Amino acid sequence: MSMVGRADELAELGRTWSTVAGRRRRTPAVVVVTGGAGVGKSLLVAAALDELTPRPAVVLSGAARVHSPAPYDWLAAVLSGRDPDRLDLPADTVPPDALAWLAQQPTAPRERYAPDTLLRLAVRAVRVLVGTGPAVLVVEDLHALDPASLNLIGELATATGLPALLVVATRPAAHAVTPELAGRTLARLCGVPGAVRQHLGPLRPVEVAEVLTQVYPGHPLPGRLVRGVWRSTGGNPYALTELLAAYSGQPPEALLSPADVPPAFDIRPRSRGRGVPPAERGFGASTAAPMSEASPVGGGPATSGLSVELTGREVEVLDCLVAGMSNKQVARALGISVRTVTVHVSNLLRKTGSASRTEVALWAVRQRLAEPTPAEM
Repeated sequence: MSMVGRADELAELGRTWSTVAGRRRRTPAVVVVTGGAGVGKSLLVAAALDELTPRPAVVLSGAARVHSPAPYDWLAAVLSGRDPDRLDLPADTVPPDALAWLAQQPTAPRERYAPDTLLRLAVRAVRVLVGTGPAVLVVEDLHALDPASLNLIGELATATGLPALLVVATRPAAHAVTPELAGRTLARLCGVPGAVRQHLGPLRPVEVAEVLTQVYPGHPLPGRLVRGVWRSTGGNPYALTELLAAYSGQPPEALLSPADVPPAFDIRPRSRGRGVPPAERGFGASTAAPMSEASPVGGGPATSGLSVELTGREVEVLDCLVAGMSNKQVARALGISVRTVTVHVSNLLRKTGSASRTEVALWAVRQRLAEPTPAEM
């Protein structure tokens, strides 16, 4: 599926990169891409990287690790797979023992540097890796990063003489592991002169129609079918992709099987929105237990007409499944054990009558409250 509905964002990323490649900045250019689970933040960043002209001399990309949280997870992910002996980091710039600690190597010495010293060394390490640039620094899932990584990203955004484009993809701060610190970091990033803020929302019905036209060339696509698919997926690109995969090889009418998809119901709790707009909230926006009527995924066990009650934690796990996370990633994001995640996933499959993680994710998006019908409909 092409980047339907994201052309403006891609063009803006390209223009921002040109300011870095043209050496017209003294500090990094910053682009912050926000949005809920499954809206295509990572896909947008990947597509932008493929189209950047001239090509970046260096790309440093990192995200939160799936294991237990540890300081500087982002930098450790950047250094992962690199031979420390070939990084060409002068010992007088970043001491080997400090580099081993930042890379989270199992042989790293136990002695720890003071936090401020380690932060300065982390910035130096990135400077050496970037070199003369121009470079792109990609931060995936800032909301899941540890506090030390958040501080590092904030420092890099204002690092004088660093020839780089800093691209940050994140869910809203309310979904972060450390919401207050993530919020301060986002405010710091967006406060950089010339910073670009992009928020990705759901696809509109007209954009869903464009996707369906690409997938089903030559097939008639009546408005009823487009509206039904838009309502069942909530316009969420990930949910749309999963739905199309589930009915691959079948005619487009199968997307509404066995009958036209009814309006979805919102399984998200309403009691504690934390001031986050509905369009930015995922299923895990609060912890109250929701109840809804299930709309069965085609081919799965029928649950229509049955009340499905989910605990607050199950709602949070469900949000992560919609985002395509593995059990380890869910455990990391929610601060629980992998075994506990497995139990919650089993309960979700049982309660919703789903046979797989994909099926329960599709079930979830079909329960959303349909947004007010846009003018395009």
